[in-house]
Amino acid sequence: MTVALKLVLTPALIAIATLVGRRFGPSISGWLVGLPFTSGPVSLFLALEQGTSFAANAAAGSIGGVSASAVFAIAYAAMARRFRWPAALAVASVAFGAAVLVLRAMPLESGFPVPLLALYAAGVAAAIVGIRLIPAPGALEQAPEPPRWDLPVRMIVATALVLVITGAAPILGPQLSGLLTTYPIYAGVLAVFAHAQRGGAAAAQVVRGLCYGIIAFATFFLAIGAFIDRVGILPAFAAASTGALLVQALTLTRVRRGSLSPTA
Repeated sequence: MTVALKLVLTPALIAIATLVGRRFGPSISGWLVGLPFTSGPVSLFLALEQGTSFAANAAAGSIGGVSASAVFAIAYAAMARRFRWPAALAVASVAFGAAVLVLRAMPLESGFPVPLLALYAAGVAAAIVGIRLIPAPGALEQAPEPPRWDLPVRMIVATALVLVITGAAPILGPQLSGLLTTYPIYAGVLAVFAHAQRGGAAAAQVVRGLCYGIIAFATFFLAIGAFIDRVGILPAFAAASTGALLVQALTLTRVRRGSLSPTA
């Protein structure tokens, strides 16, 4: 049953995110995929397969990993000003990995209100720093038509990531599983395509939008970590989804200022 959900839910979510992002521009694209389209289903599957305590501890790791996602965004934007996408993606990924190593050494526990609120505050602060450090975007040229294989490849990559992380979770443990789910694979894919097709400025728009989106991501996992052991899986995920969507709506006005043209 859970395998079927992974194979259906994950590609459907990333397809929706990609199509909406194409319509409304690079910043909106990055902002939208900041939502836990992969890590949300991963968290659900971990709760179903490994239990609510495991999922709660993984949620704490995911909140901590928000800071690593912000580091990824800052590094990619800085590299995109001078270099092509392979170098930008490599440096951003190394920066993310270094941040994960630092975070892994910290006590990422699911106790509420401390340390969950402390992790949440740190993640939101890191996202705000990313927004401030990445320059506000300017106007872009019209994006080229995306190739036919673009959307299927994104769906396949998303589904593969969910399968790998949930399959490796018993070996990795809850904290490392939670940290790894924060790797911004969708934002990375969007940034790479924007970078290759429209230049570094478009890629910077994507990762700047990501910094807005991961605030809702952190809110989602704050609710999971705080409630899943107390009220159960369905109420916790309902509260988490509601909280994340509310926060996402609050950041929409600001991020739309940077969405000046459609993106592939």
